[in-house]
Amino acid sequence: MVAGYLDILRARHAVRLLVGTLVGRLPNATAAIAIVLFVRAEGGSYSLAGALAAVYGVANAVGQPVLGRLVDLHGQPRVQLPAAVLSGLAMAVFAFVGTGSVALAYVTVGAAGLFTPPLEGGLRALWSSVLPKEDQVHTAYAMDAVAQEVMFTVGPLLVTVCVSLWSPQAALLVLNVVGVLGALSVVVSPPSRAWRSAPREAHWLGALRSSGLLALLGAFLFIGMALGSITVASVPYADEHGGDAVYGWLMAALGLGALVGGAVYGARQWTGDPARRLRGLVALLAVCYLPLMLIPGAFAMVLLTVLAGVFLAPCIACAFVLVDLHAPRGTVTEAFSWLVTTFTVGASVGTGLAGPVVEHGGALWGFALPGAAGVVSLLVLACTGRVLAVPARQAVVAASSENDPNRAVEPRFSSGHQA
Repeated sequence: MVAGYLDILRARHAVRLLVGTLVGRLPNATAAIAIVLFVRAEGGSYSLAGALAAVYGVANAVGQPVLGRLVDLHGQPRVQLPAAVLSGLAMAVFAFVGTGSVALAYVTVGAAGLFTPPLEGGLRALWSSVLPKEDQVHTAYAMDAVAQEVMFTVGPLLVTVCVSLWSPQAALLVLNVVGVLGALSVVVSPPSRAWRSAPREAHWLGALRSSGLLALLGAFLFIGMALGSITVASVPYADEHGGDAVYGWLMAALGLGALVGGAVYGARQWTGDPARRLRGLVALLAVCYLPLMLIPGAFAMVLLTVLAGVFLAPCIACAFVLVDLHAPRGTVTEAFSWLVTTFTVGASVGTGLAGPVVEHGGALWGFALPGAAGVVSLLVLACTGRVLAVPARQAVVAASSENDPNRAVEPRFSSGHQA
């Protein structure tokens, strides 16, 4: 396992791109937590906190595919860095203005989400230009998912540390400054400056012309809902079992579980139909959410939260392979950005739904939402299995001398139907 990851990290620019992307995504990864804690410190309700976090997520969901398509058309530096700066400035205004003007709070939070740069999709597009072998690219997807969970483990702790040492306002400001620096590190790198998307046929639907991609997005909408509802449901639980420190540990435990699961998943080369594998992983993910409803003491709850996160990163890594297989030619950044978008929309719906559920039913009903969302995601995958399935001959990735970051054969697309 270690040897496979080290081979990737030894590749030129790999560490810089991975670390820069993770740091650049830190504001987005911690936005829901930071917003909830900031609104609560300002005296706002759980419903307001959930609604603002949801607005951020929805705006982010709108902006990611739009910015991703612009990256495919104009390259990464001309889009990523300006977007990062605008997003950071909008969140800074929110931090200084607070919730005194609710309308302005919604506008600033929405702008911050809208201009969040599509660094995640951009990194997936860069892997094939940095790594010489296609099997290394698939391993990099798993390593990428694992590394994200390091961020999701450390990020909540950073938020709570900043809140403890300074204030929720300082946490918002510091995280966004760091995020802009991370984006800058990526876009000035040689691979980012040299990368160009493969030629594409103009069509307003772009990557969404793929029925397989649409089926995958439908499933990940509900996985995002599960994760978003845990974020809000954990707040009242922590208030009754130790405060902000417990909340930070619960969020970190969720990331730690995904880190462990992703590391184990990425240790082997998987064969067979990735769509079938994804169904099994989502089923296990849904089952592991159910014990959260036991609501035990803080230590046991942290352990259950670790278990709840174990299959998240494997689900994401498997989804990356399916996106690579189903995305039309020339839409790689946009396709990956749509996955991020759908997941973010789901998380936003989850946070918005969990707010009033928690207020009226307490943490128990809040923790019932993740399991229900996981079951619905599994049903979506089961109903679209034929669409997502990739015949063995089409699942073979062909090497190409062309600088095409999406080298996978395009199932169900003829040359006349490429986007």
